[in-house]
Amino acid sequence: MKFSIGSHSKIKSREQKTDKTILFVCVENSARSQMAEGFFRKYVLKGHTSLSAGTRPSAEVNPLAVQVMGEFGIDISKQKPKDLTEDMIRNSYKIVNMGCMEKEACPALFVHNLIHWNIEDPKGKQIEKVRDIRDEIERKVRQLAAEINKDNKQ
Repeated sequence: MKFSIGSHSKIKSREQKTDKTILFVCVENSARSQMAEGFFRKYVLKGHTSLSAGTRPSAEVNPLAVQVMGEFGIDISKQKPKDLTEDMIRNSYKIVNMGCMEKEACPALFVHNLIHWNIEDPKGKQIEKVRDIRDEIERKVRQLAAEINKDNKQ
């Protein structure tokens, strides 16, 4: 597999530049990292923002991920899978690897100092399993938000 990290072309406003970005990464950026990005936005801490990306992004967000997030009132239907870029990595306060389904495209090969969650990939799973995965992601995002909040108070 050939992997090259391009430059991130998204232009940030002055306000966003002061935010600390939490980057959620996986291979396809179609479900787990998209759900984590959505949950982090729900539980966002002042001065923080979330972003997700993949080493080999899919064409679209997994429809079951969109459906199960909608059950929690979180709309990720407009989110798009994105390529992981050097700028994203460089500009992130914390980077979370959701888990690796393909060893040769695993973000851990390209990004160091990751937080590893090792969450099962929902690709091809029944909706009940996707809900279980969503619930695990929510627990982990809440825990991460609490840790960040605690660090900011110290």
